[in-house]
Amino acid sequence: MSGLARMLMDRGAIVTGSEPTPNDQTLKLVEQGARITRDQLGELLCHDVDLVVRTAAVPATNVEFQIAGRLGLRTVKYAQLLGEVMSEHLGIAVAGTHGKSTTTAMIAHTLLRCGMDPSFVVGGTVPQLGGGSRSGTGSPFVAEACEYDRSFHALKPRIAVITNIDADHLDCYRDIEDIIASFRHFARLVPLDGKIIAAAEDHVASALHVLDTPIEWCALETEAEWTTKSTGLTRGCHGGQVFHRGAHVADLQLAVAGRHNLSNATLAIAACCACGASPQAAADALGSFSGVDRRMTELGHAAGVTVVDDYGHHPTEIRATLEAIRDRYQPKRLICVFQPHQASRTRLLMDDFARSFTHADLVIMPEIYFVRDTEADRRSISAAMLARKLEERGKEAVFLATFEQVTDHVRSIVQPGDLVVTMGAGNVWEIGRDVLADREMKIAQ
Repeated sequence: MSGLARMLMDRGAIVTGSEPTPNDQTLKLVEQGARITRDQLGELLCHDVDLVVRTAAVPATNVEFQIAGRLGLRTVKYAQLLGEVMSEHLGIAVAGTHGKSTTTAMIAHTLLRCGMDPSFVVGGTVPQLGGGSRSGTGSPFVAEACEYDRSFHALKPRIAVITNIDADHLDCYRDIEDIIASFRHFARLVPLDGKIIAAAEDHVASALHVLDTPIEWCALETEAEWTTKSTGLTRGCHGGQVFHRGAHVADLQLAVAGRHNLSNATLAIAACCACGASPQAAADALGSFSGVDRRMTELGHAAGVTVVDDYGHHPTEIRATLEAIRDRYQPKRLICVFQPHQASRTRLLMDDFARSFTHADLVIMPEIYFVRDTEADRRSISAAMLARKLEERGKEAVFLATFEQVTDHVRSIVQPGDLVVTMGAGNVWEIGRDVLADREMKIAQ
């Protein structure tokens, strides 16, 4: 929402809004000229307002949304307005259960470096890009396409990028087949003279096998339209040789860790080439990409301990991120502070979560970050239950209900050479900040 608001303001729109919990994004919007209130009571609404936009997280029962209706104002969801803006550009929509923020940011960064002056909206803060959005003068408009609430069905892309398809958001999807069908609907939004760029994996293939739109498949090691073959690690980050239809077209060296980012980068190169970039120019630009905030973000060091923060909140993301952190830092011990996000996700993916912490030496869990959960959901599951599940599988795990308890425990056990990673889509990053704030942190003997 903040990225789209910023983009609209860049184009001269008058923007007001409400946000119960102010943050860096809202403060920057205020500095740019937006009027923002903490109360969602409709005090900034009047008959002069042309359009009211709400995120999918705001229910129809919201007081401010109901006031907009009584005033007769036109209302749309975020994705609908994003689709309207996209229709005026060469729209590049990046979808996928995992990696879409990073891949969107990779494409935006690369197009900028290649001189195409794109517009973009990323679902995260990208310090290198000055935030999460931008209004450029060029034709490309790169946007993250979220599958939650089937929001991405409102977009109007000419190029669609699909990173992967996995079981998630099972509070609004029936099962994996329902999710695959939703991605198929999204892919059908691309016109026949457009292009789909997709990771060569099973669920994605199931979604796309019936389509007539041109598809360029991307893979690591195996043959596809775009293939990247790994050349190993340099300073903990992957490099590779990029092939297009069997011909070697670029050499790539990433500055962000994780084999999964080699896959994201392959998709990004293919997307940028579809916009007119050359493969090597795109690969060179990606070599300077430093990542999205809260994606393996190094918060700092204290008394020989490194603290990293990550947004990962799905088992697949946790597994890939912990492996990447081990490759990058090779810590003496990897201590993961994981805050489960949403009761229904924790309950429905419990067994997958229990298998996802292989690369951690110790897992510490505060209580679940409850969001969009019913009272029945909240009563059905707890972080303590997940911690016990990990212990049953032989993984050392500790449940401590509050952030204060977790922070005190971390301070009491860490030793020089340890790495602490806070993980989750909630506010778990506060624990990492508080650990670092104590410069006289007690180091266990």
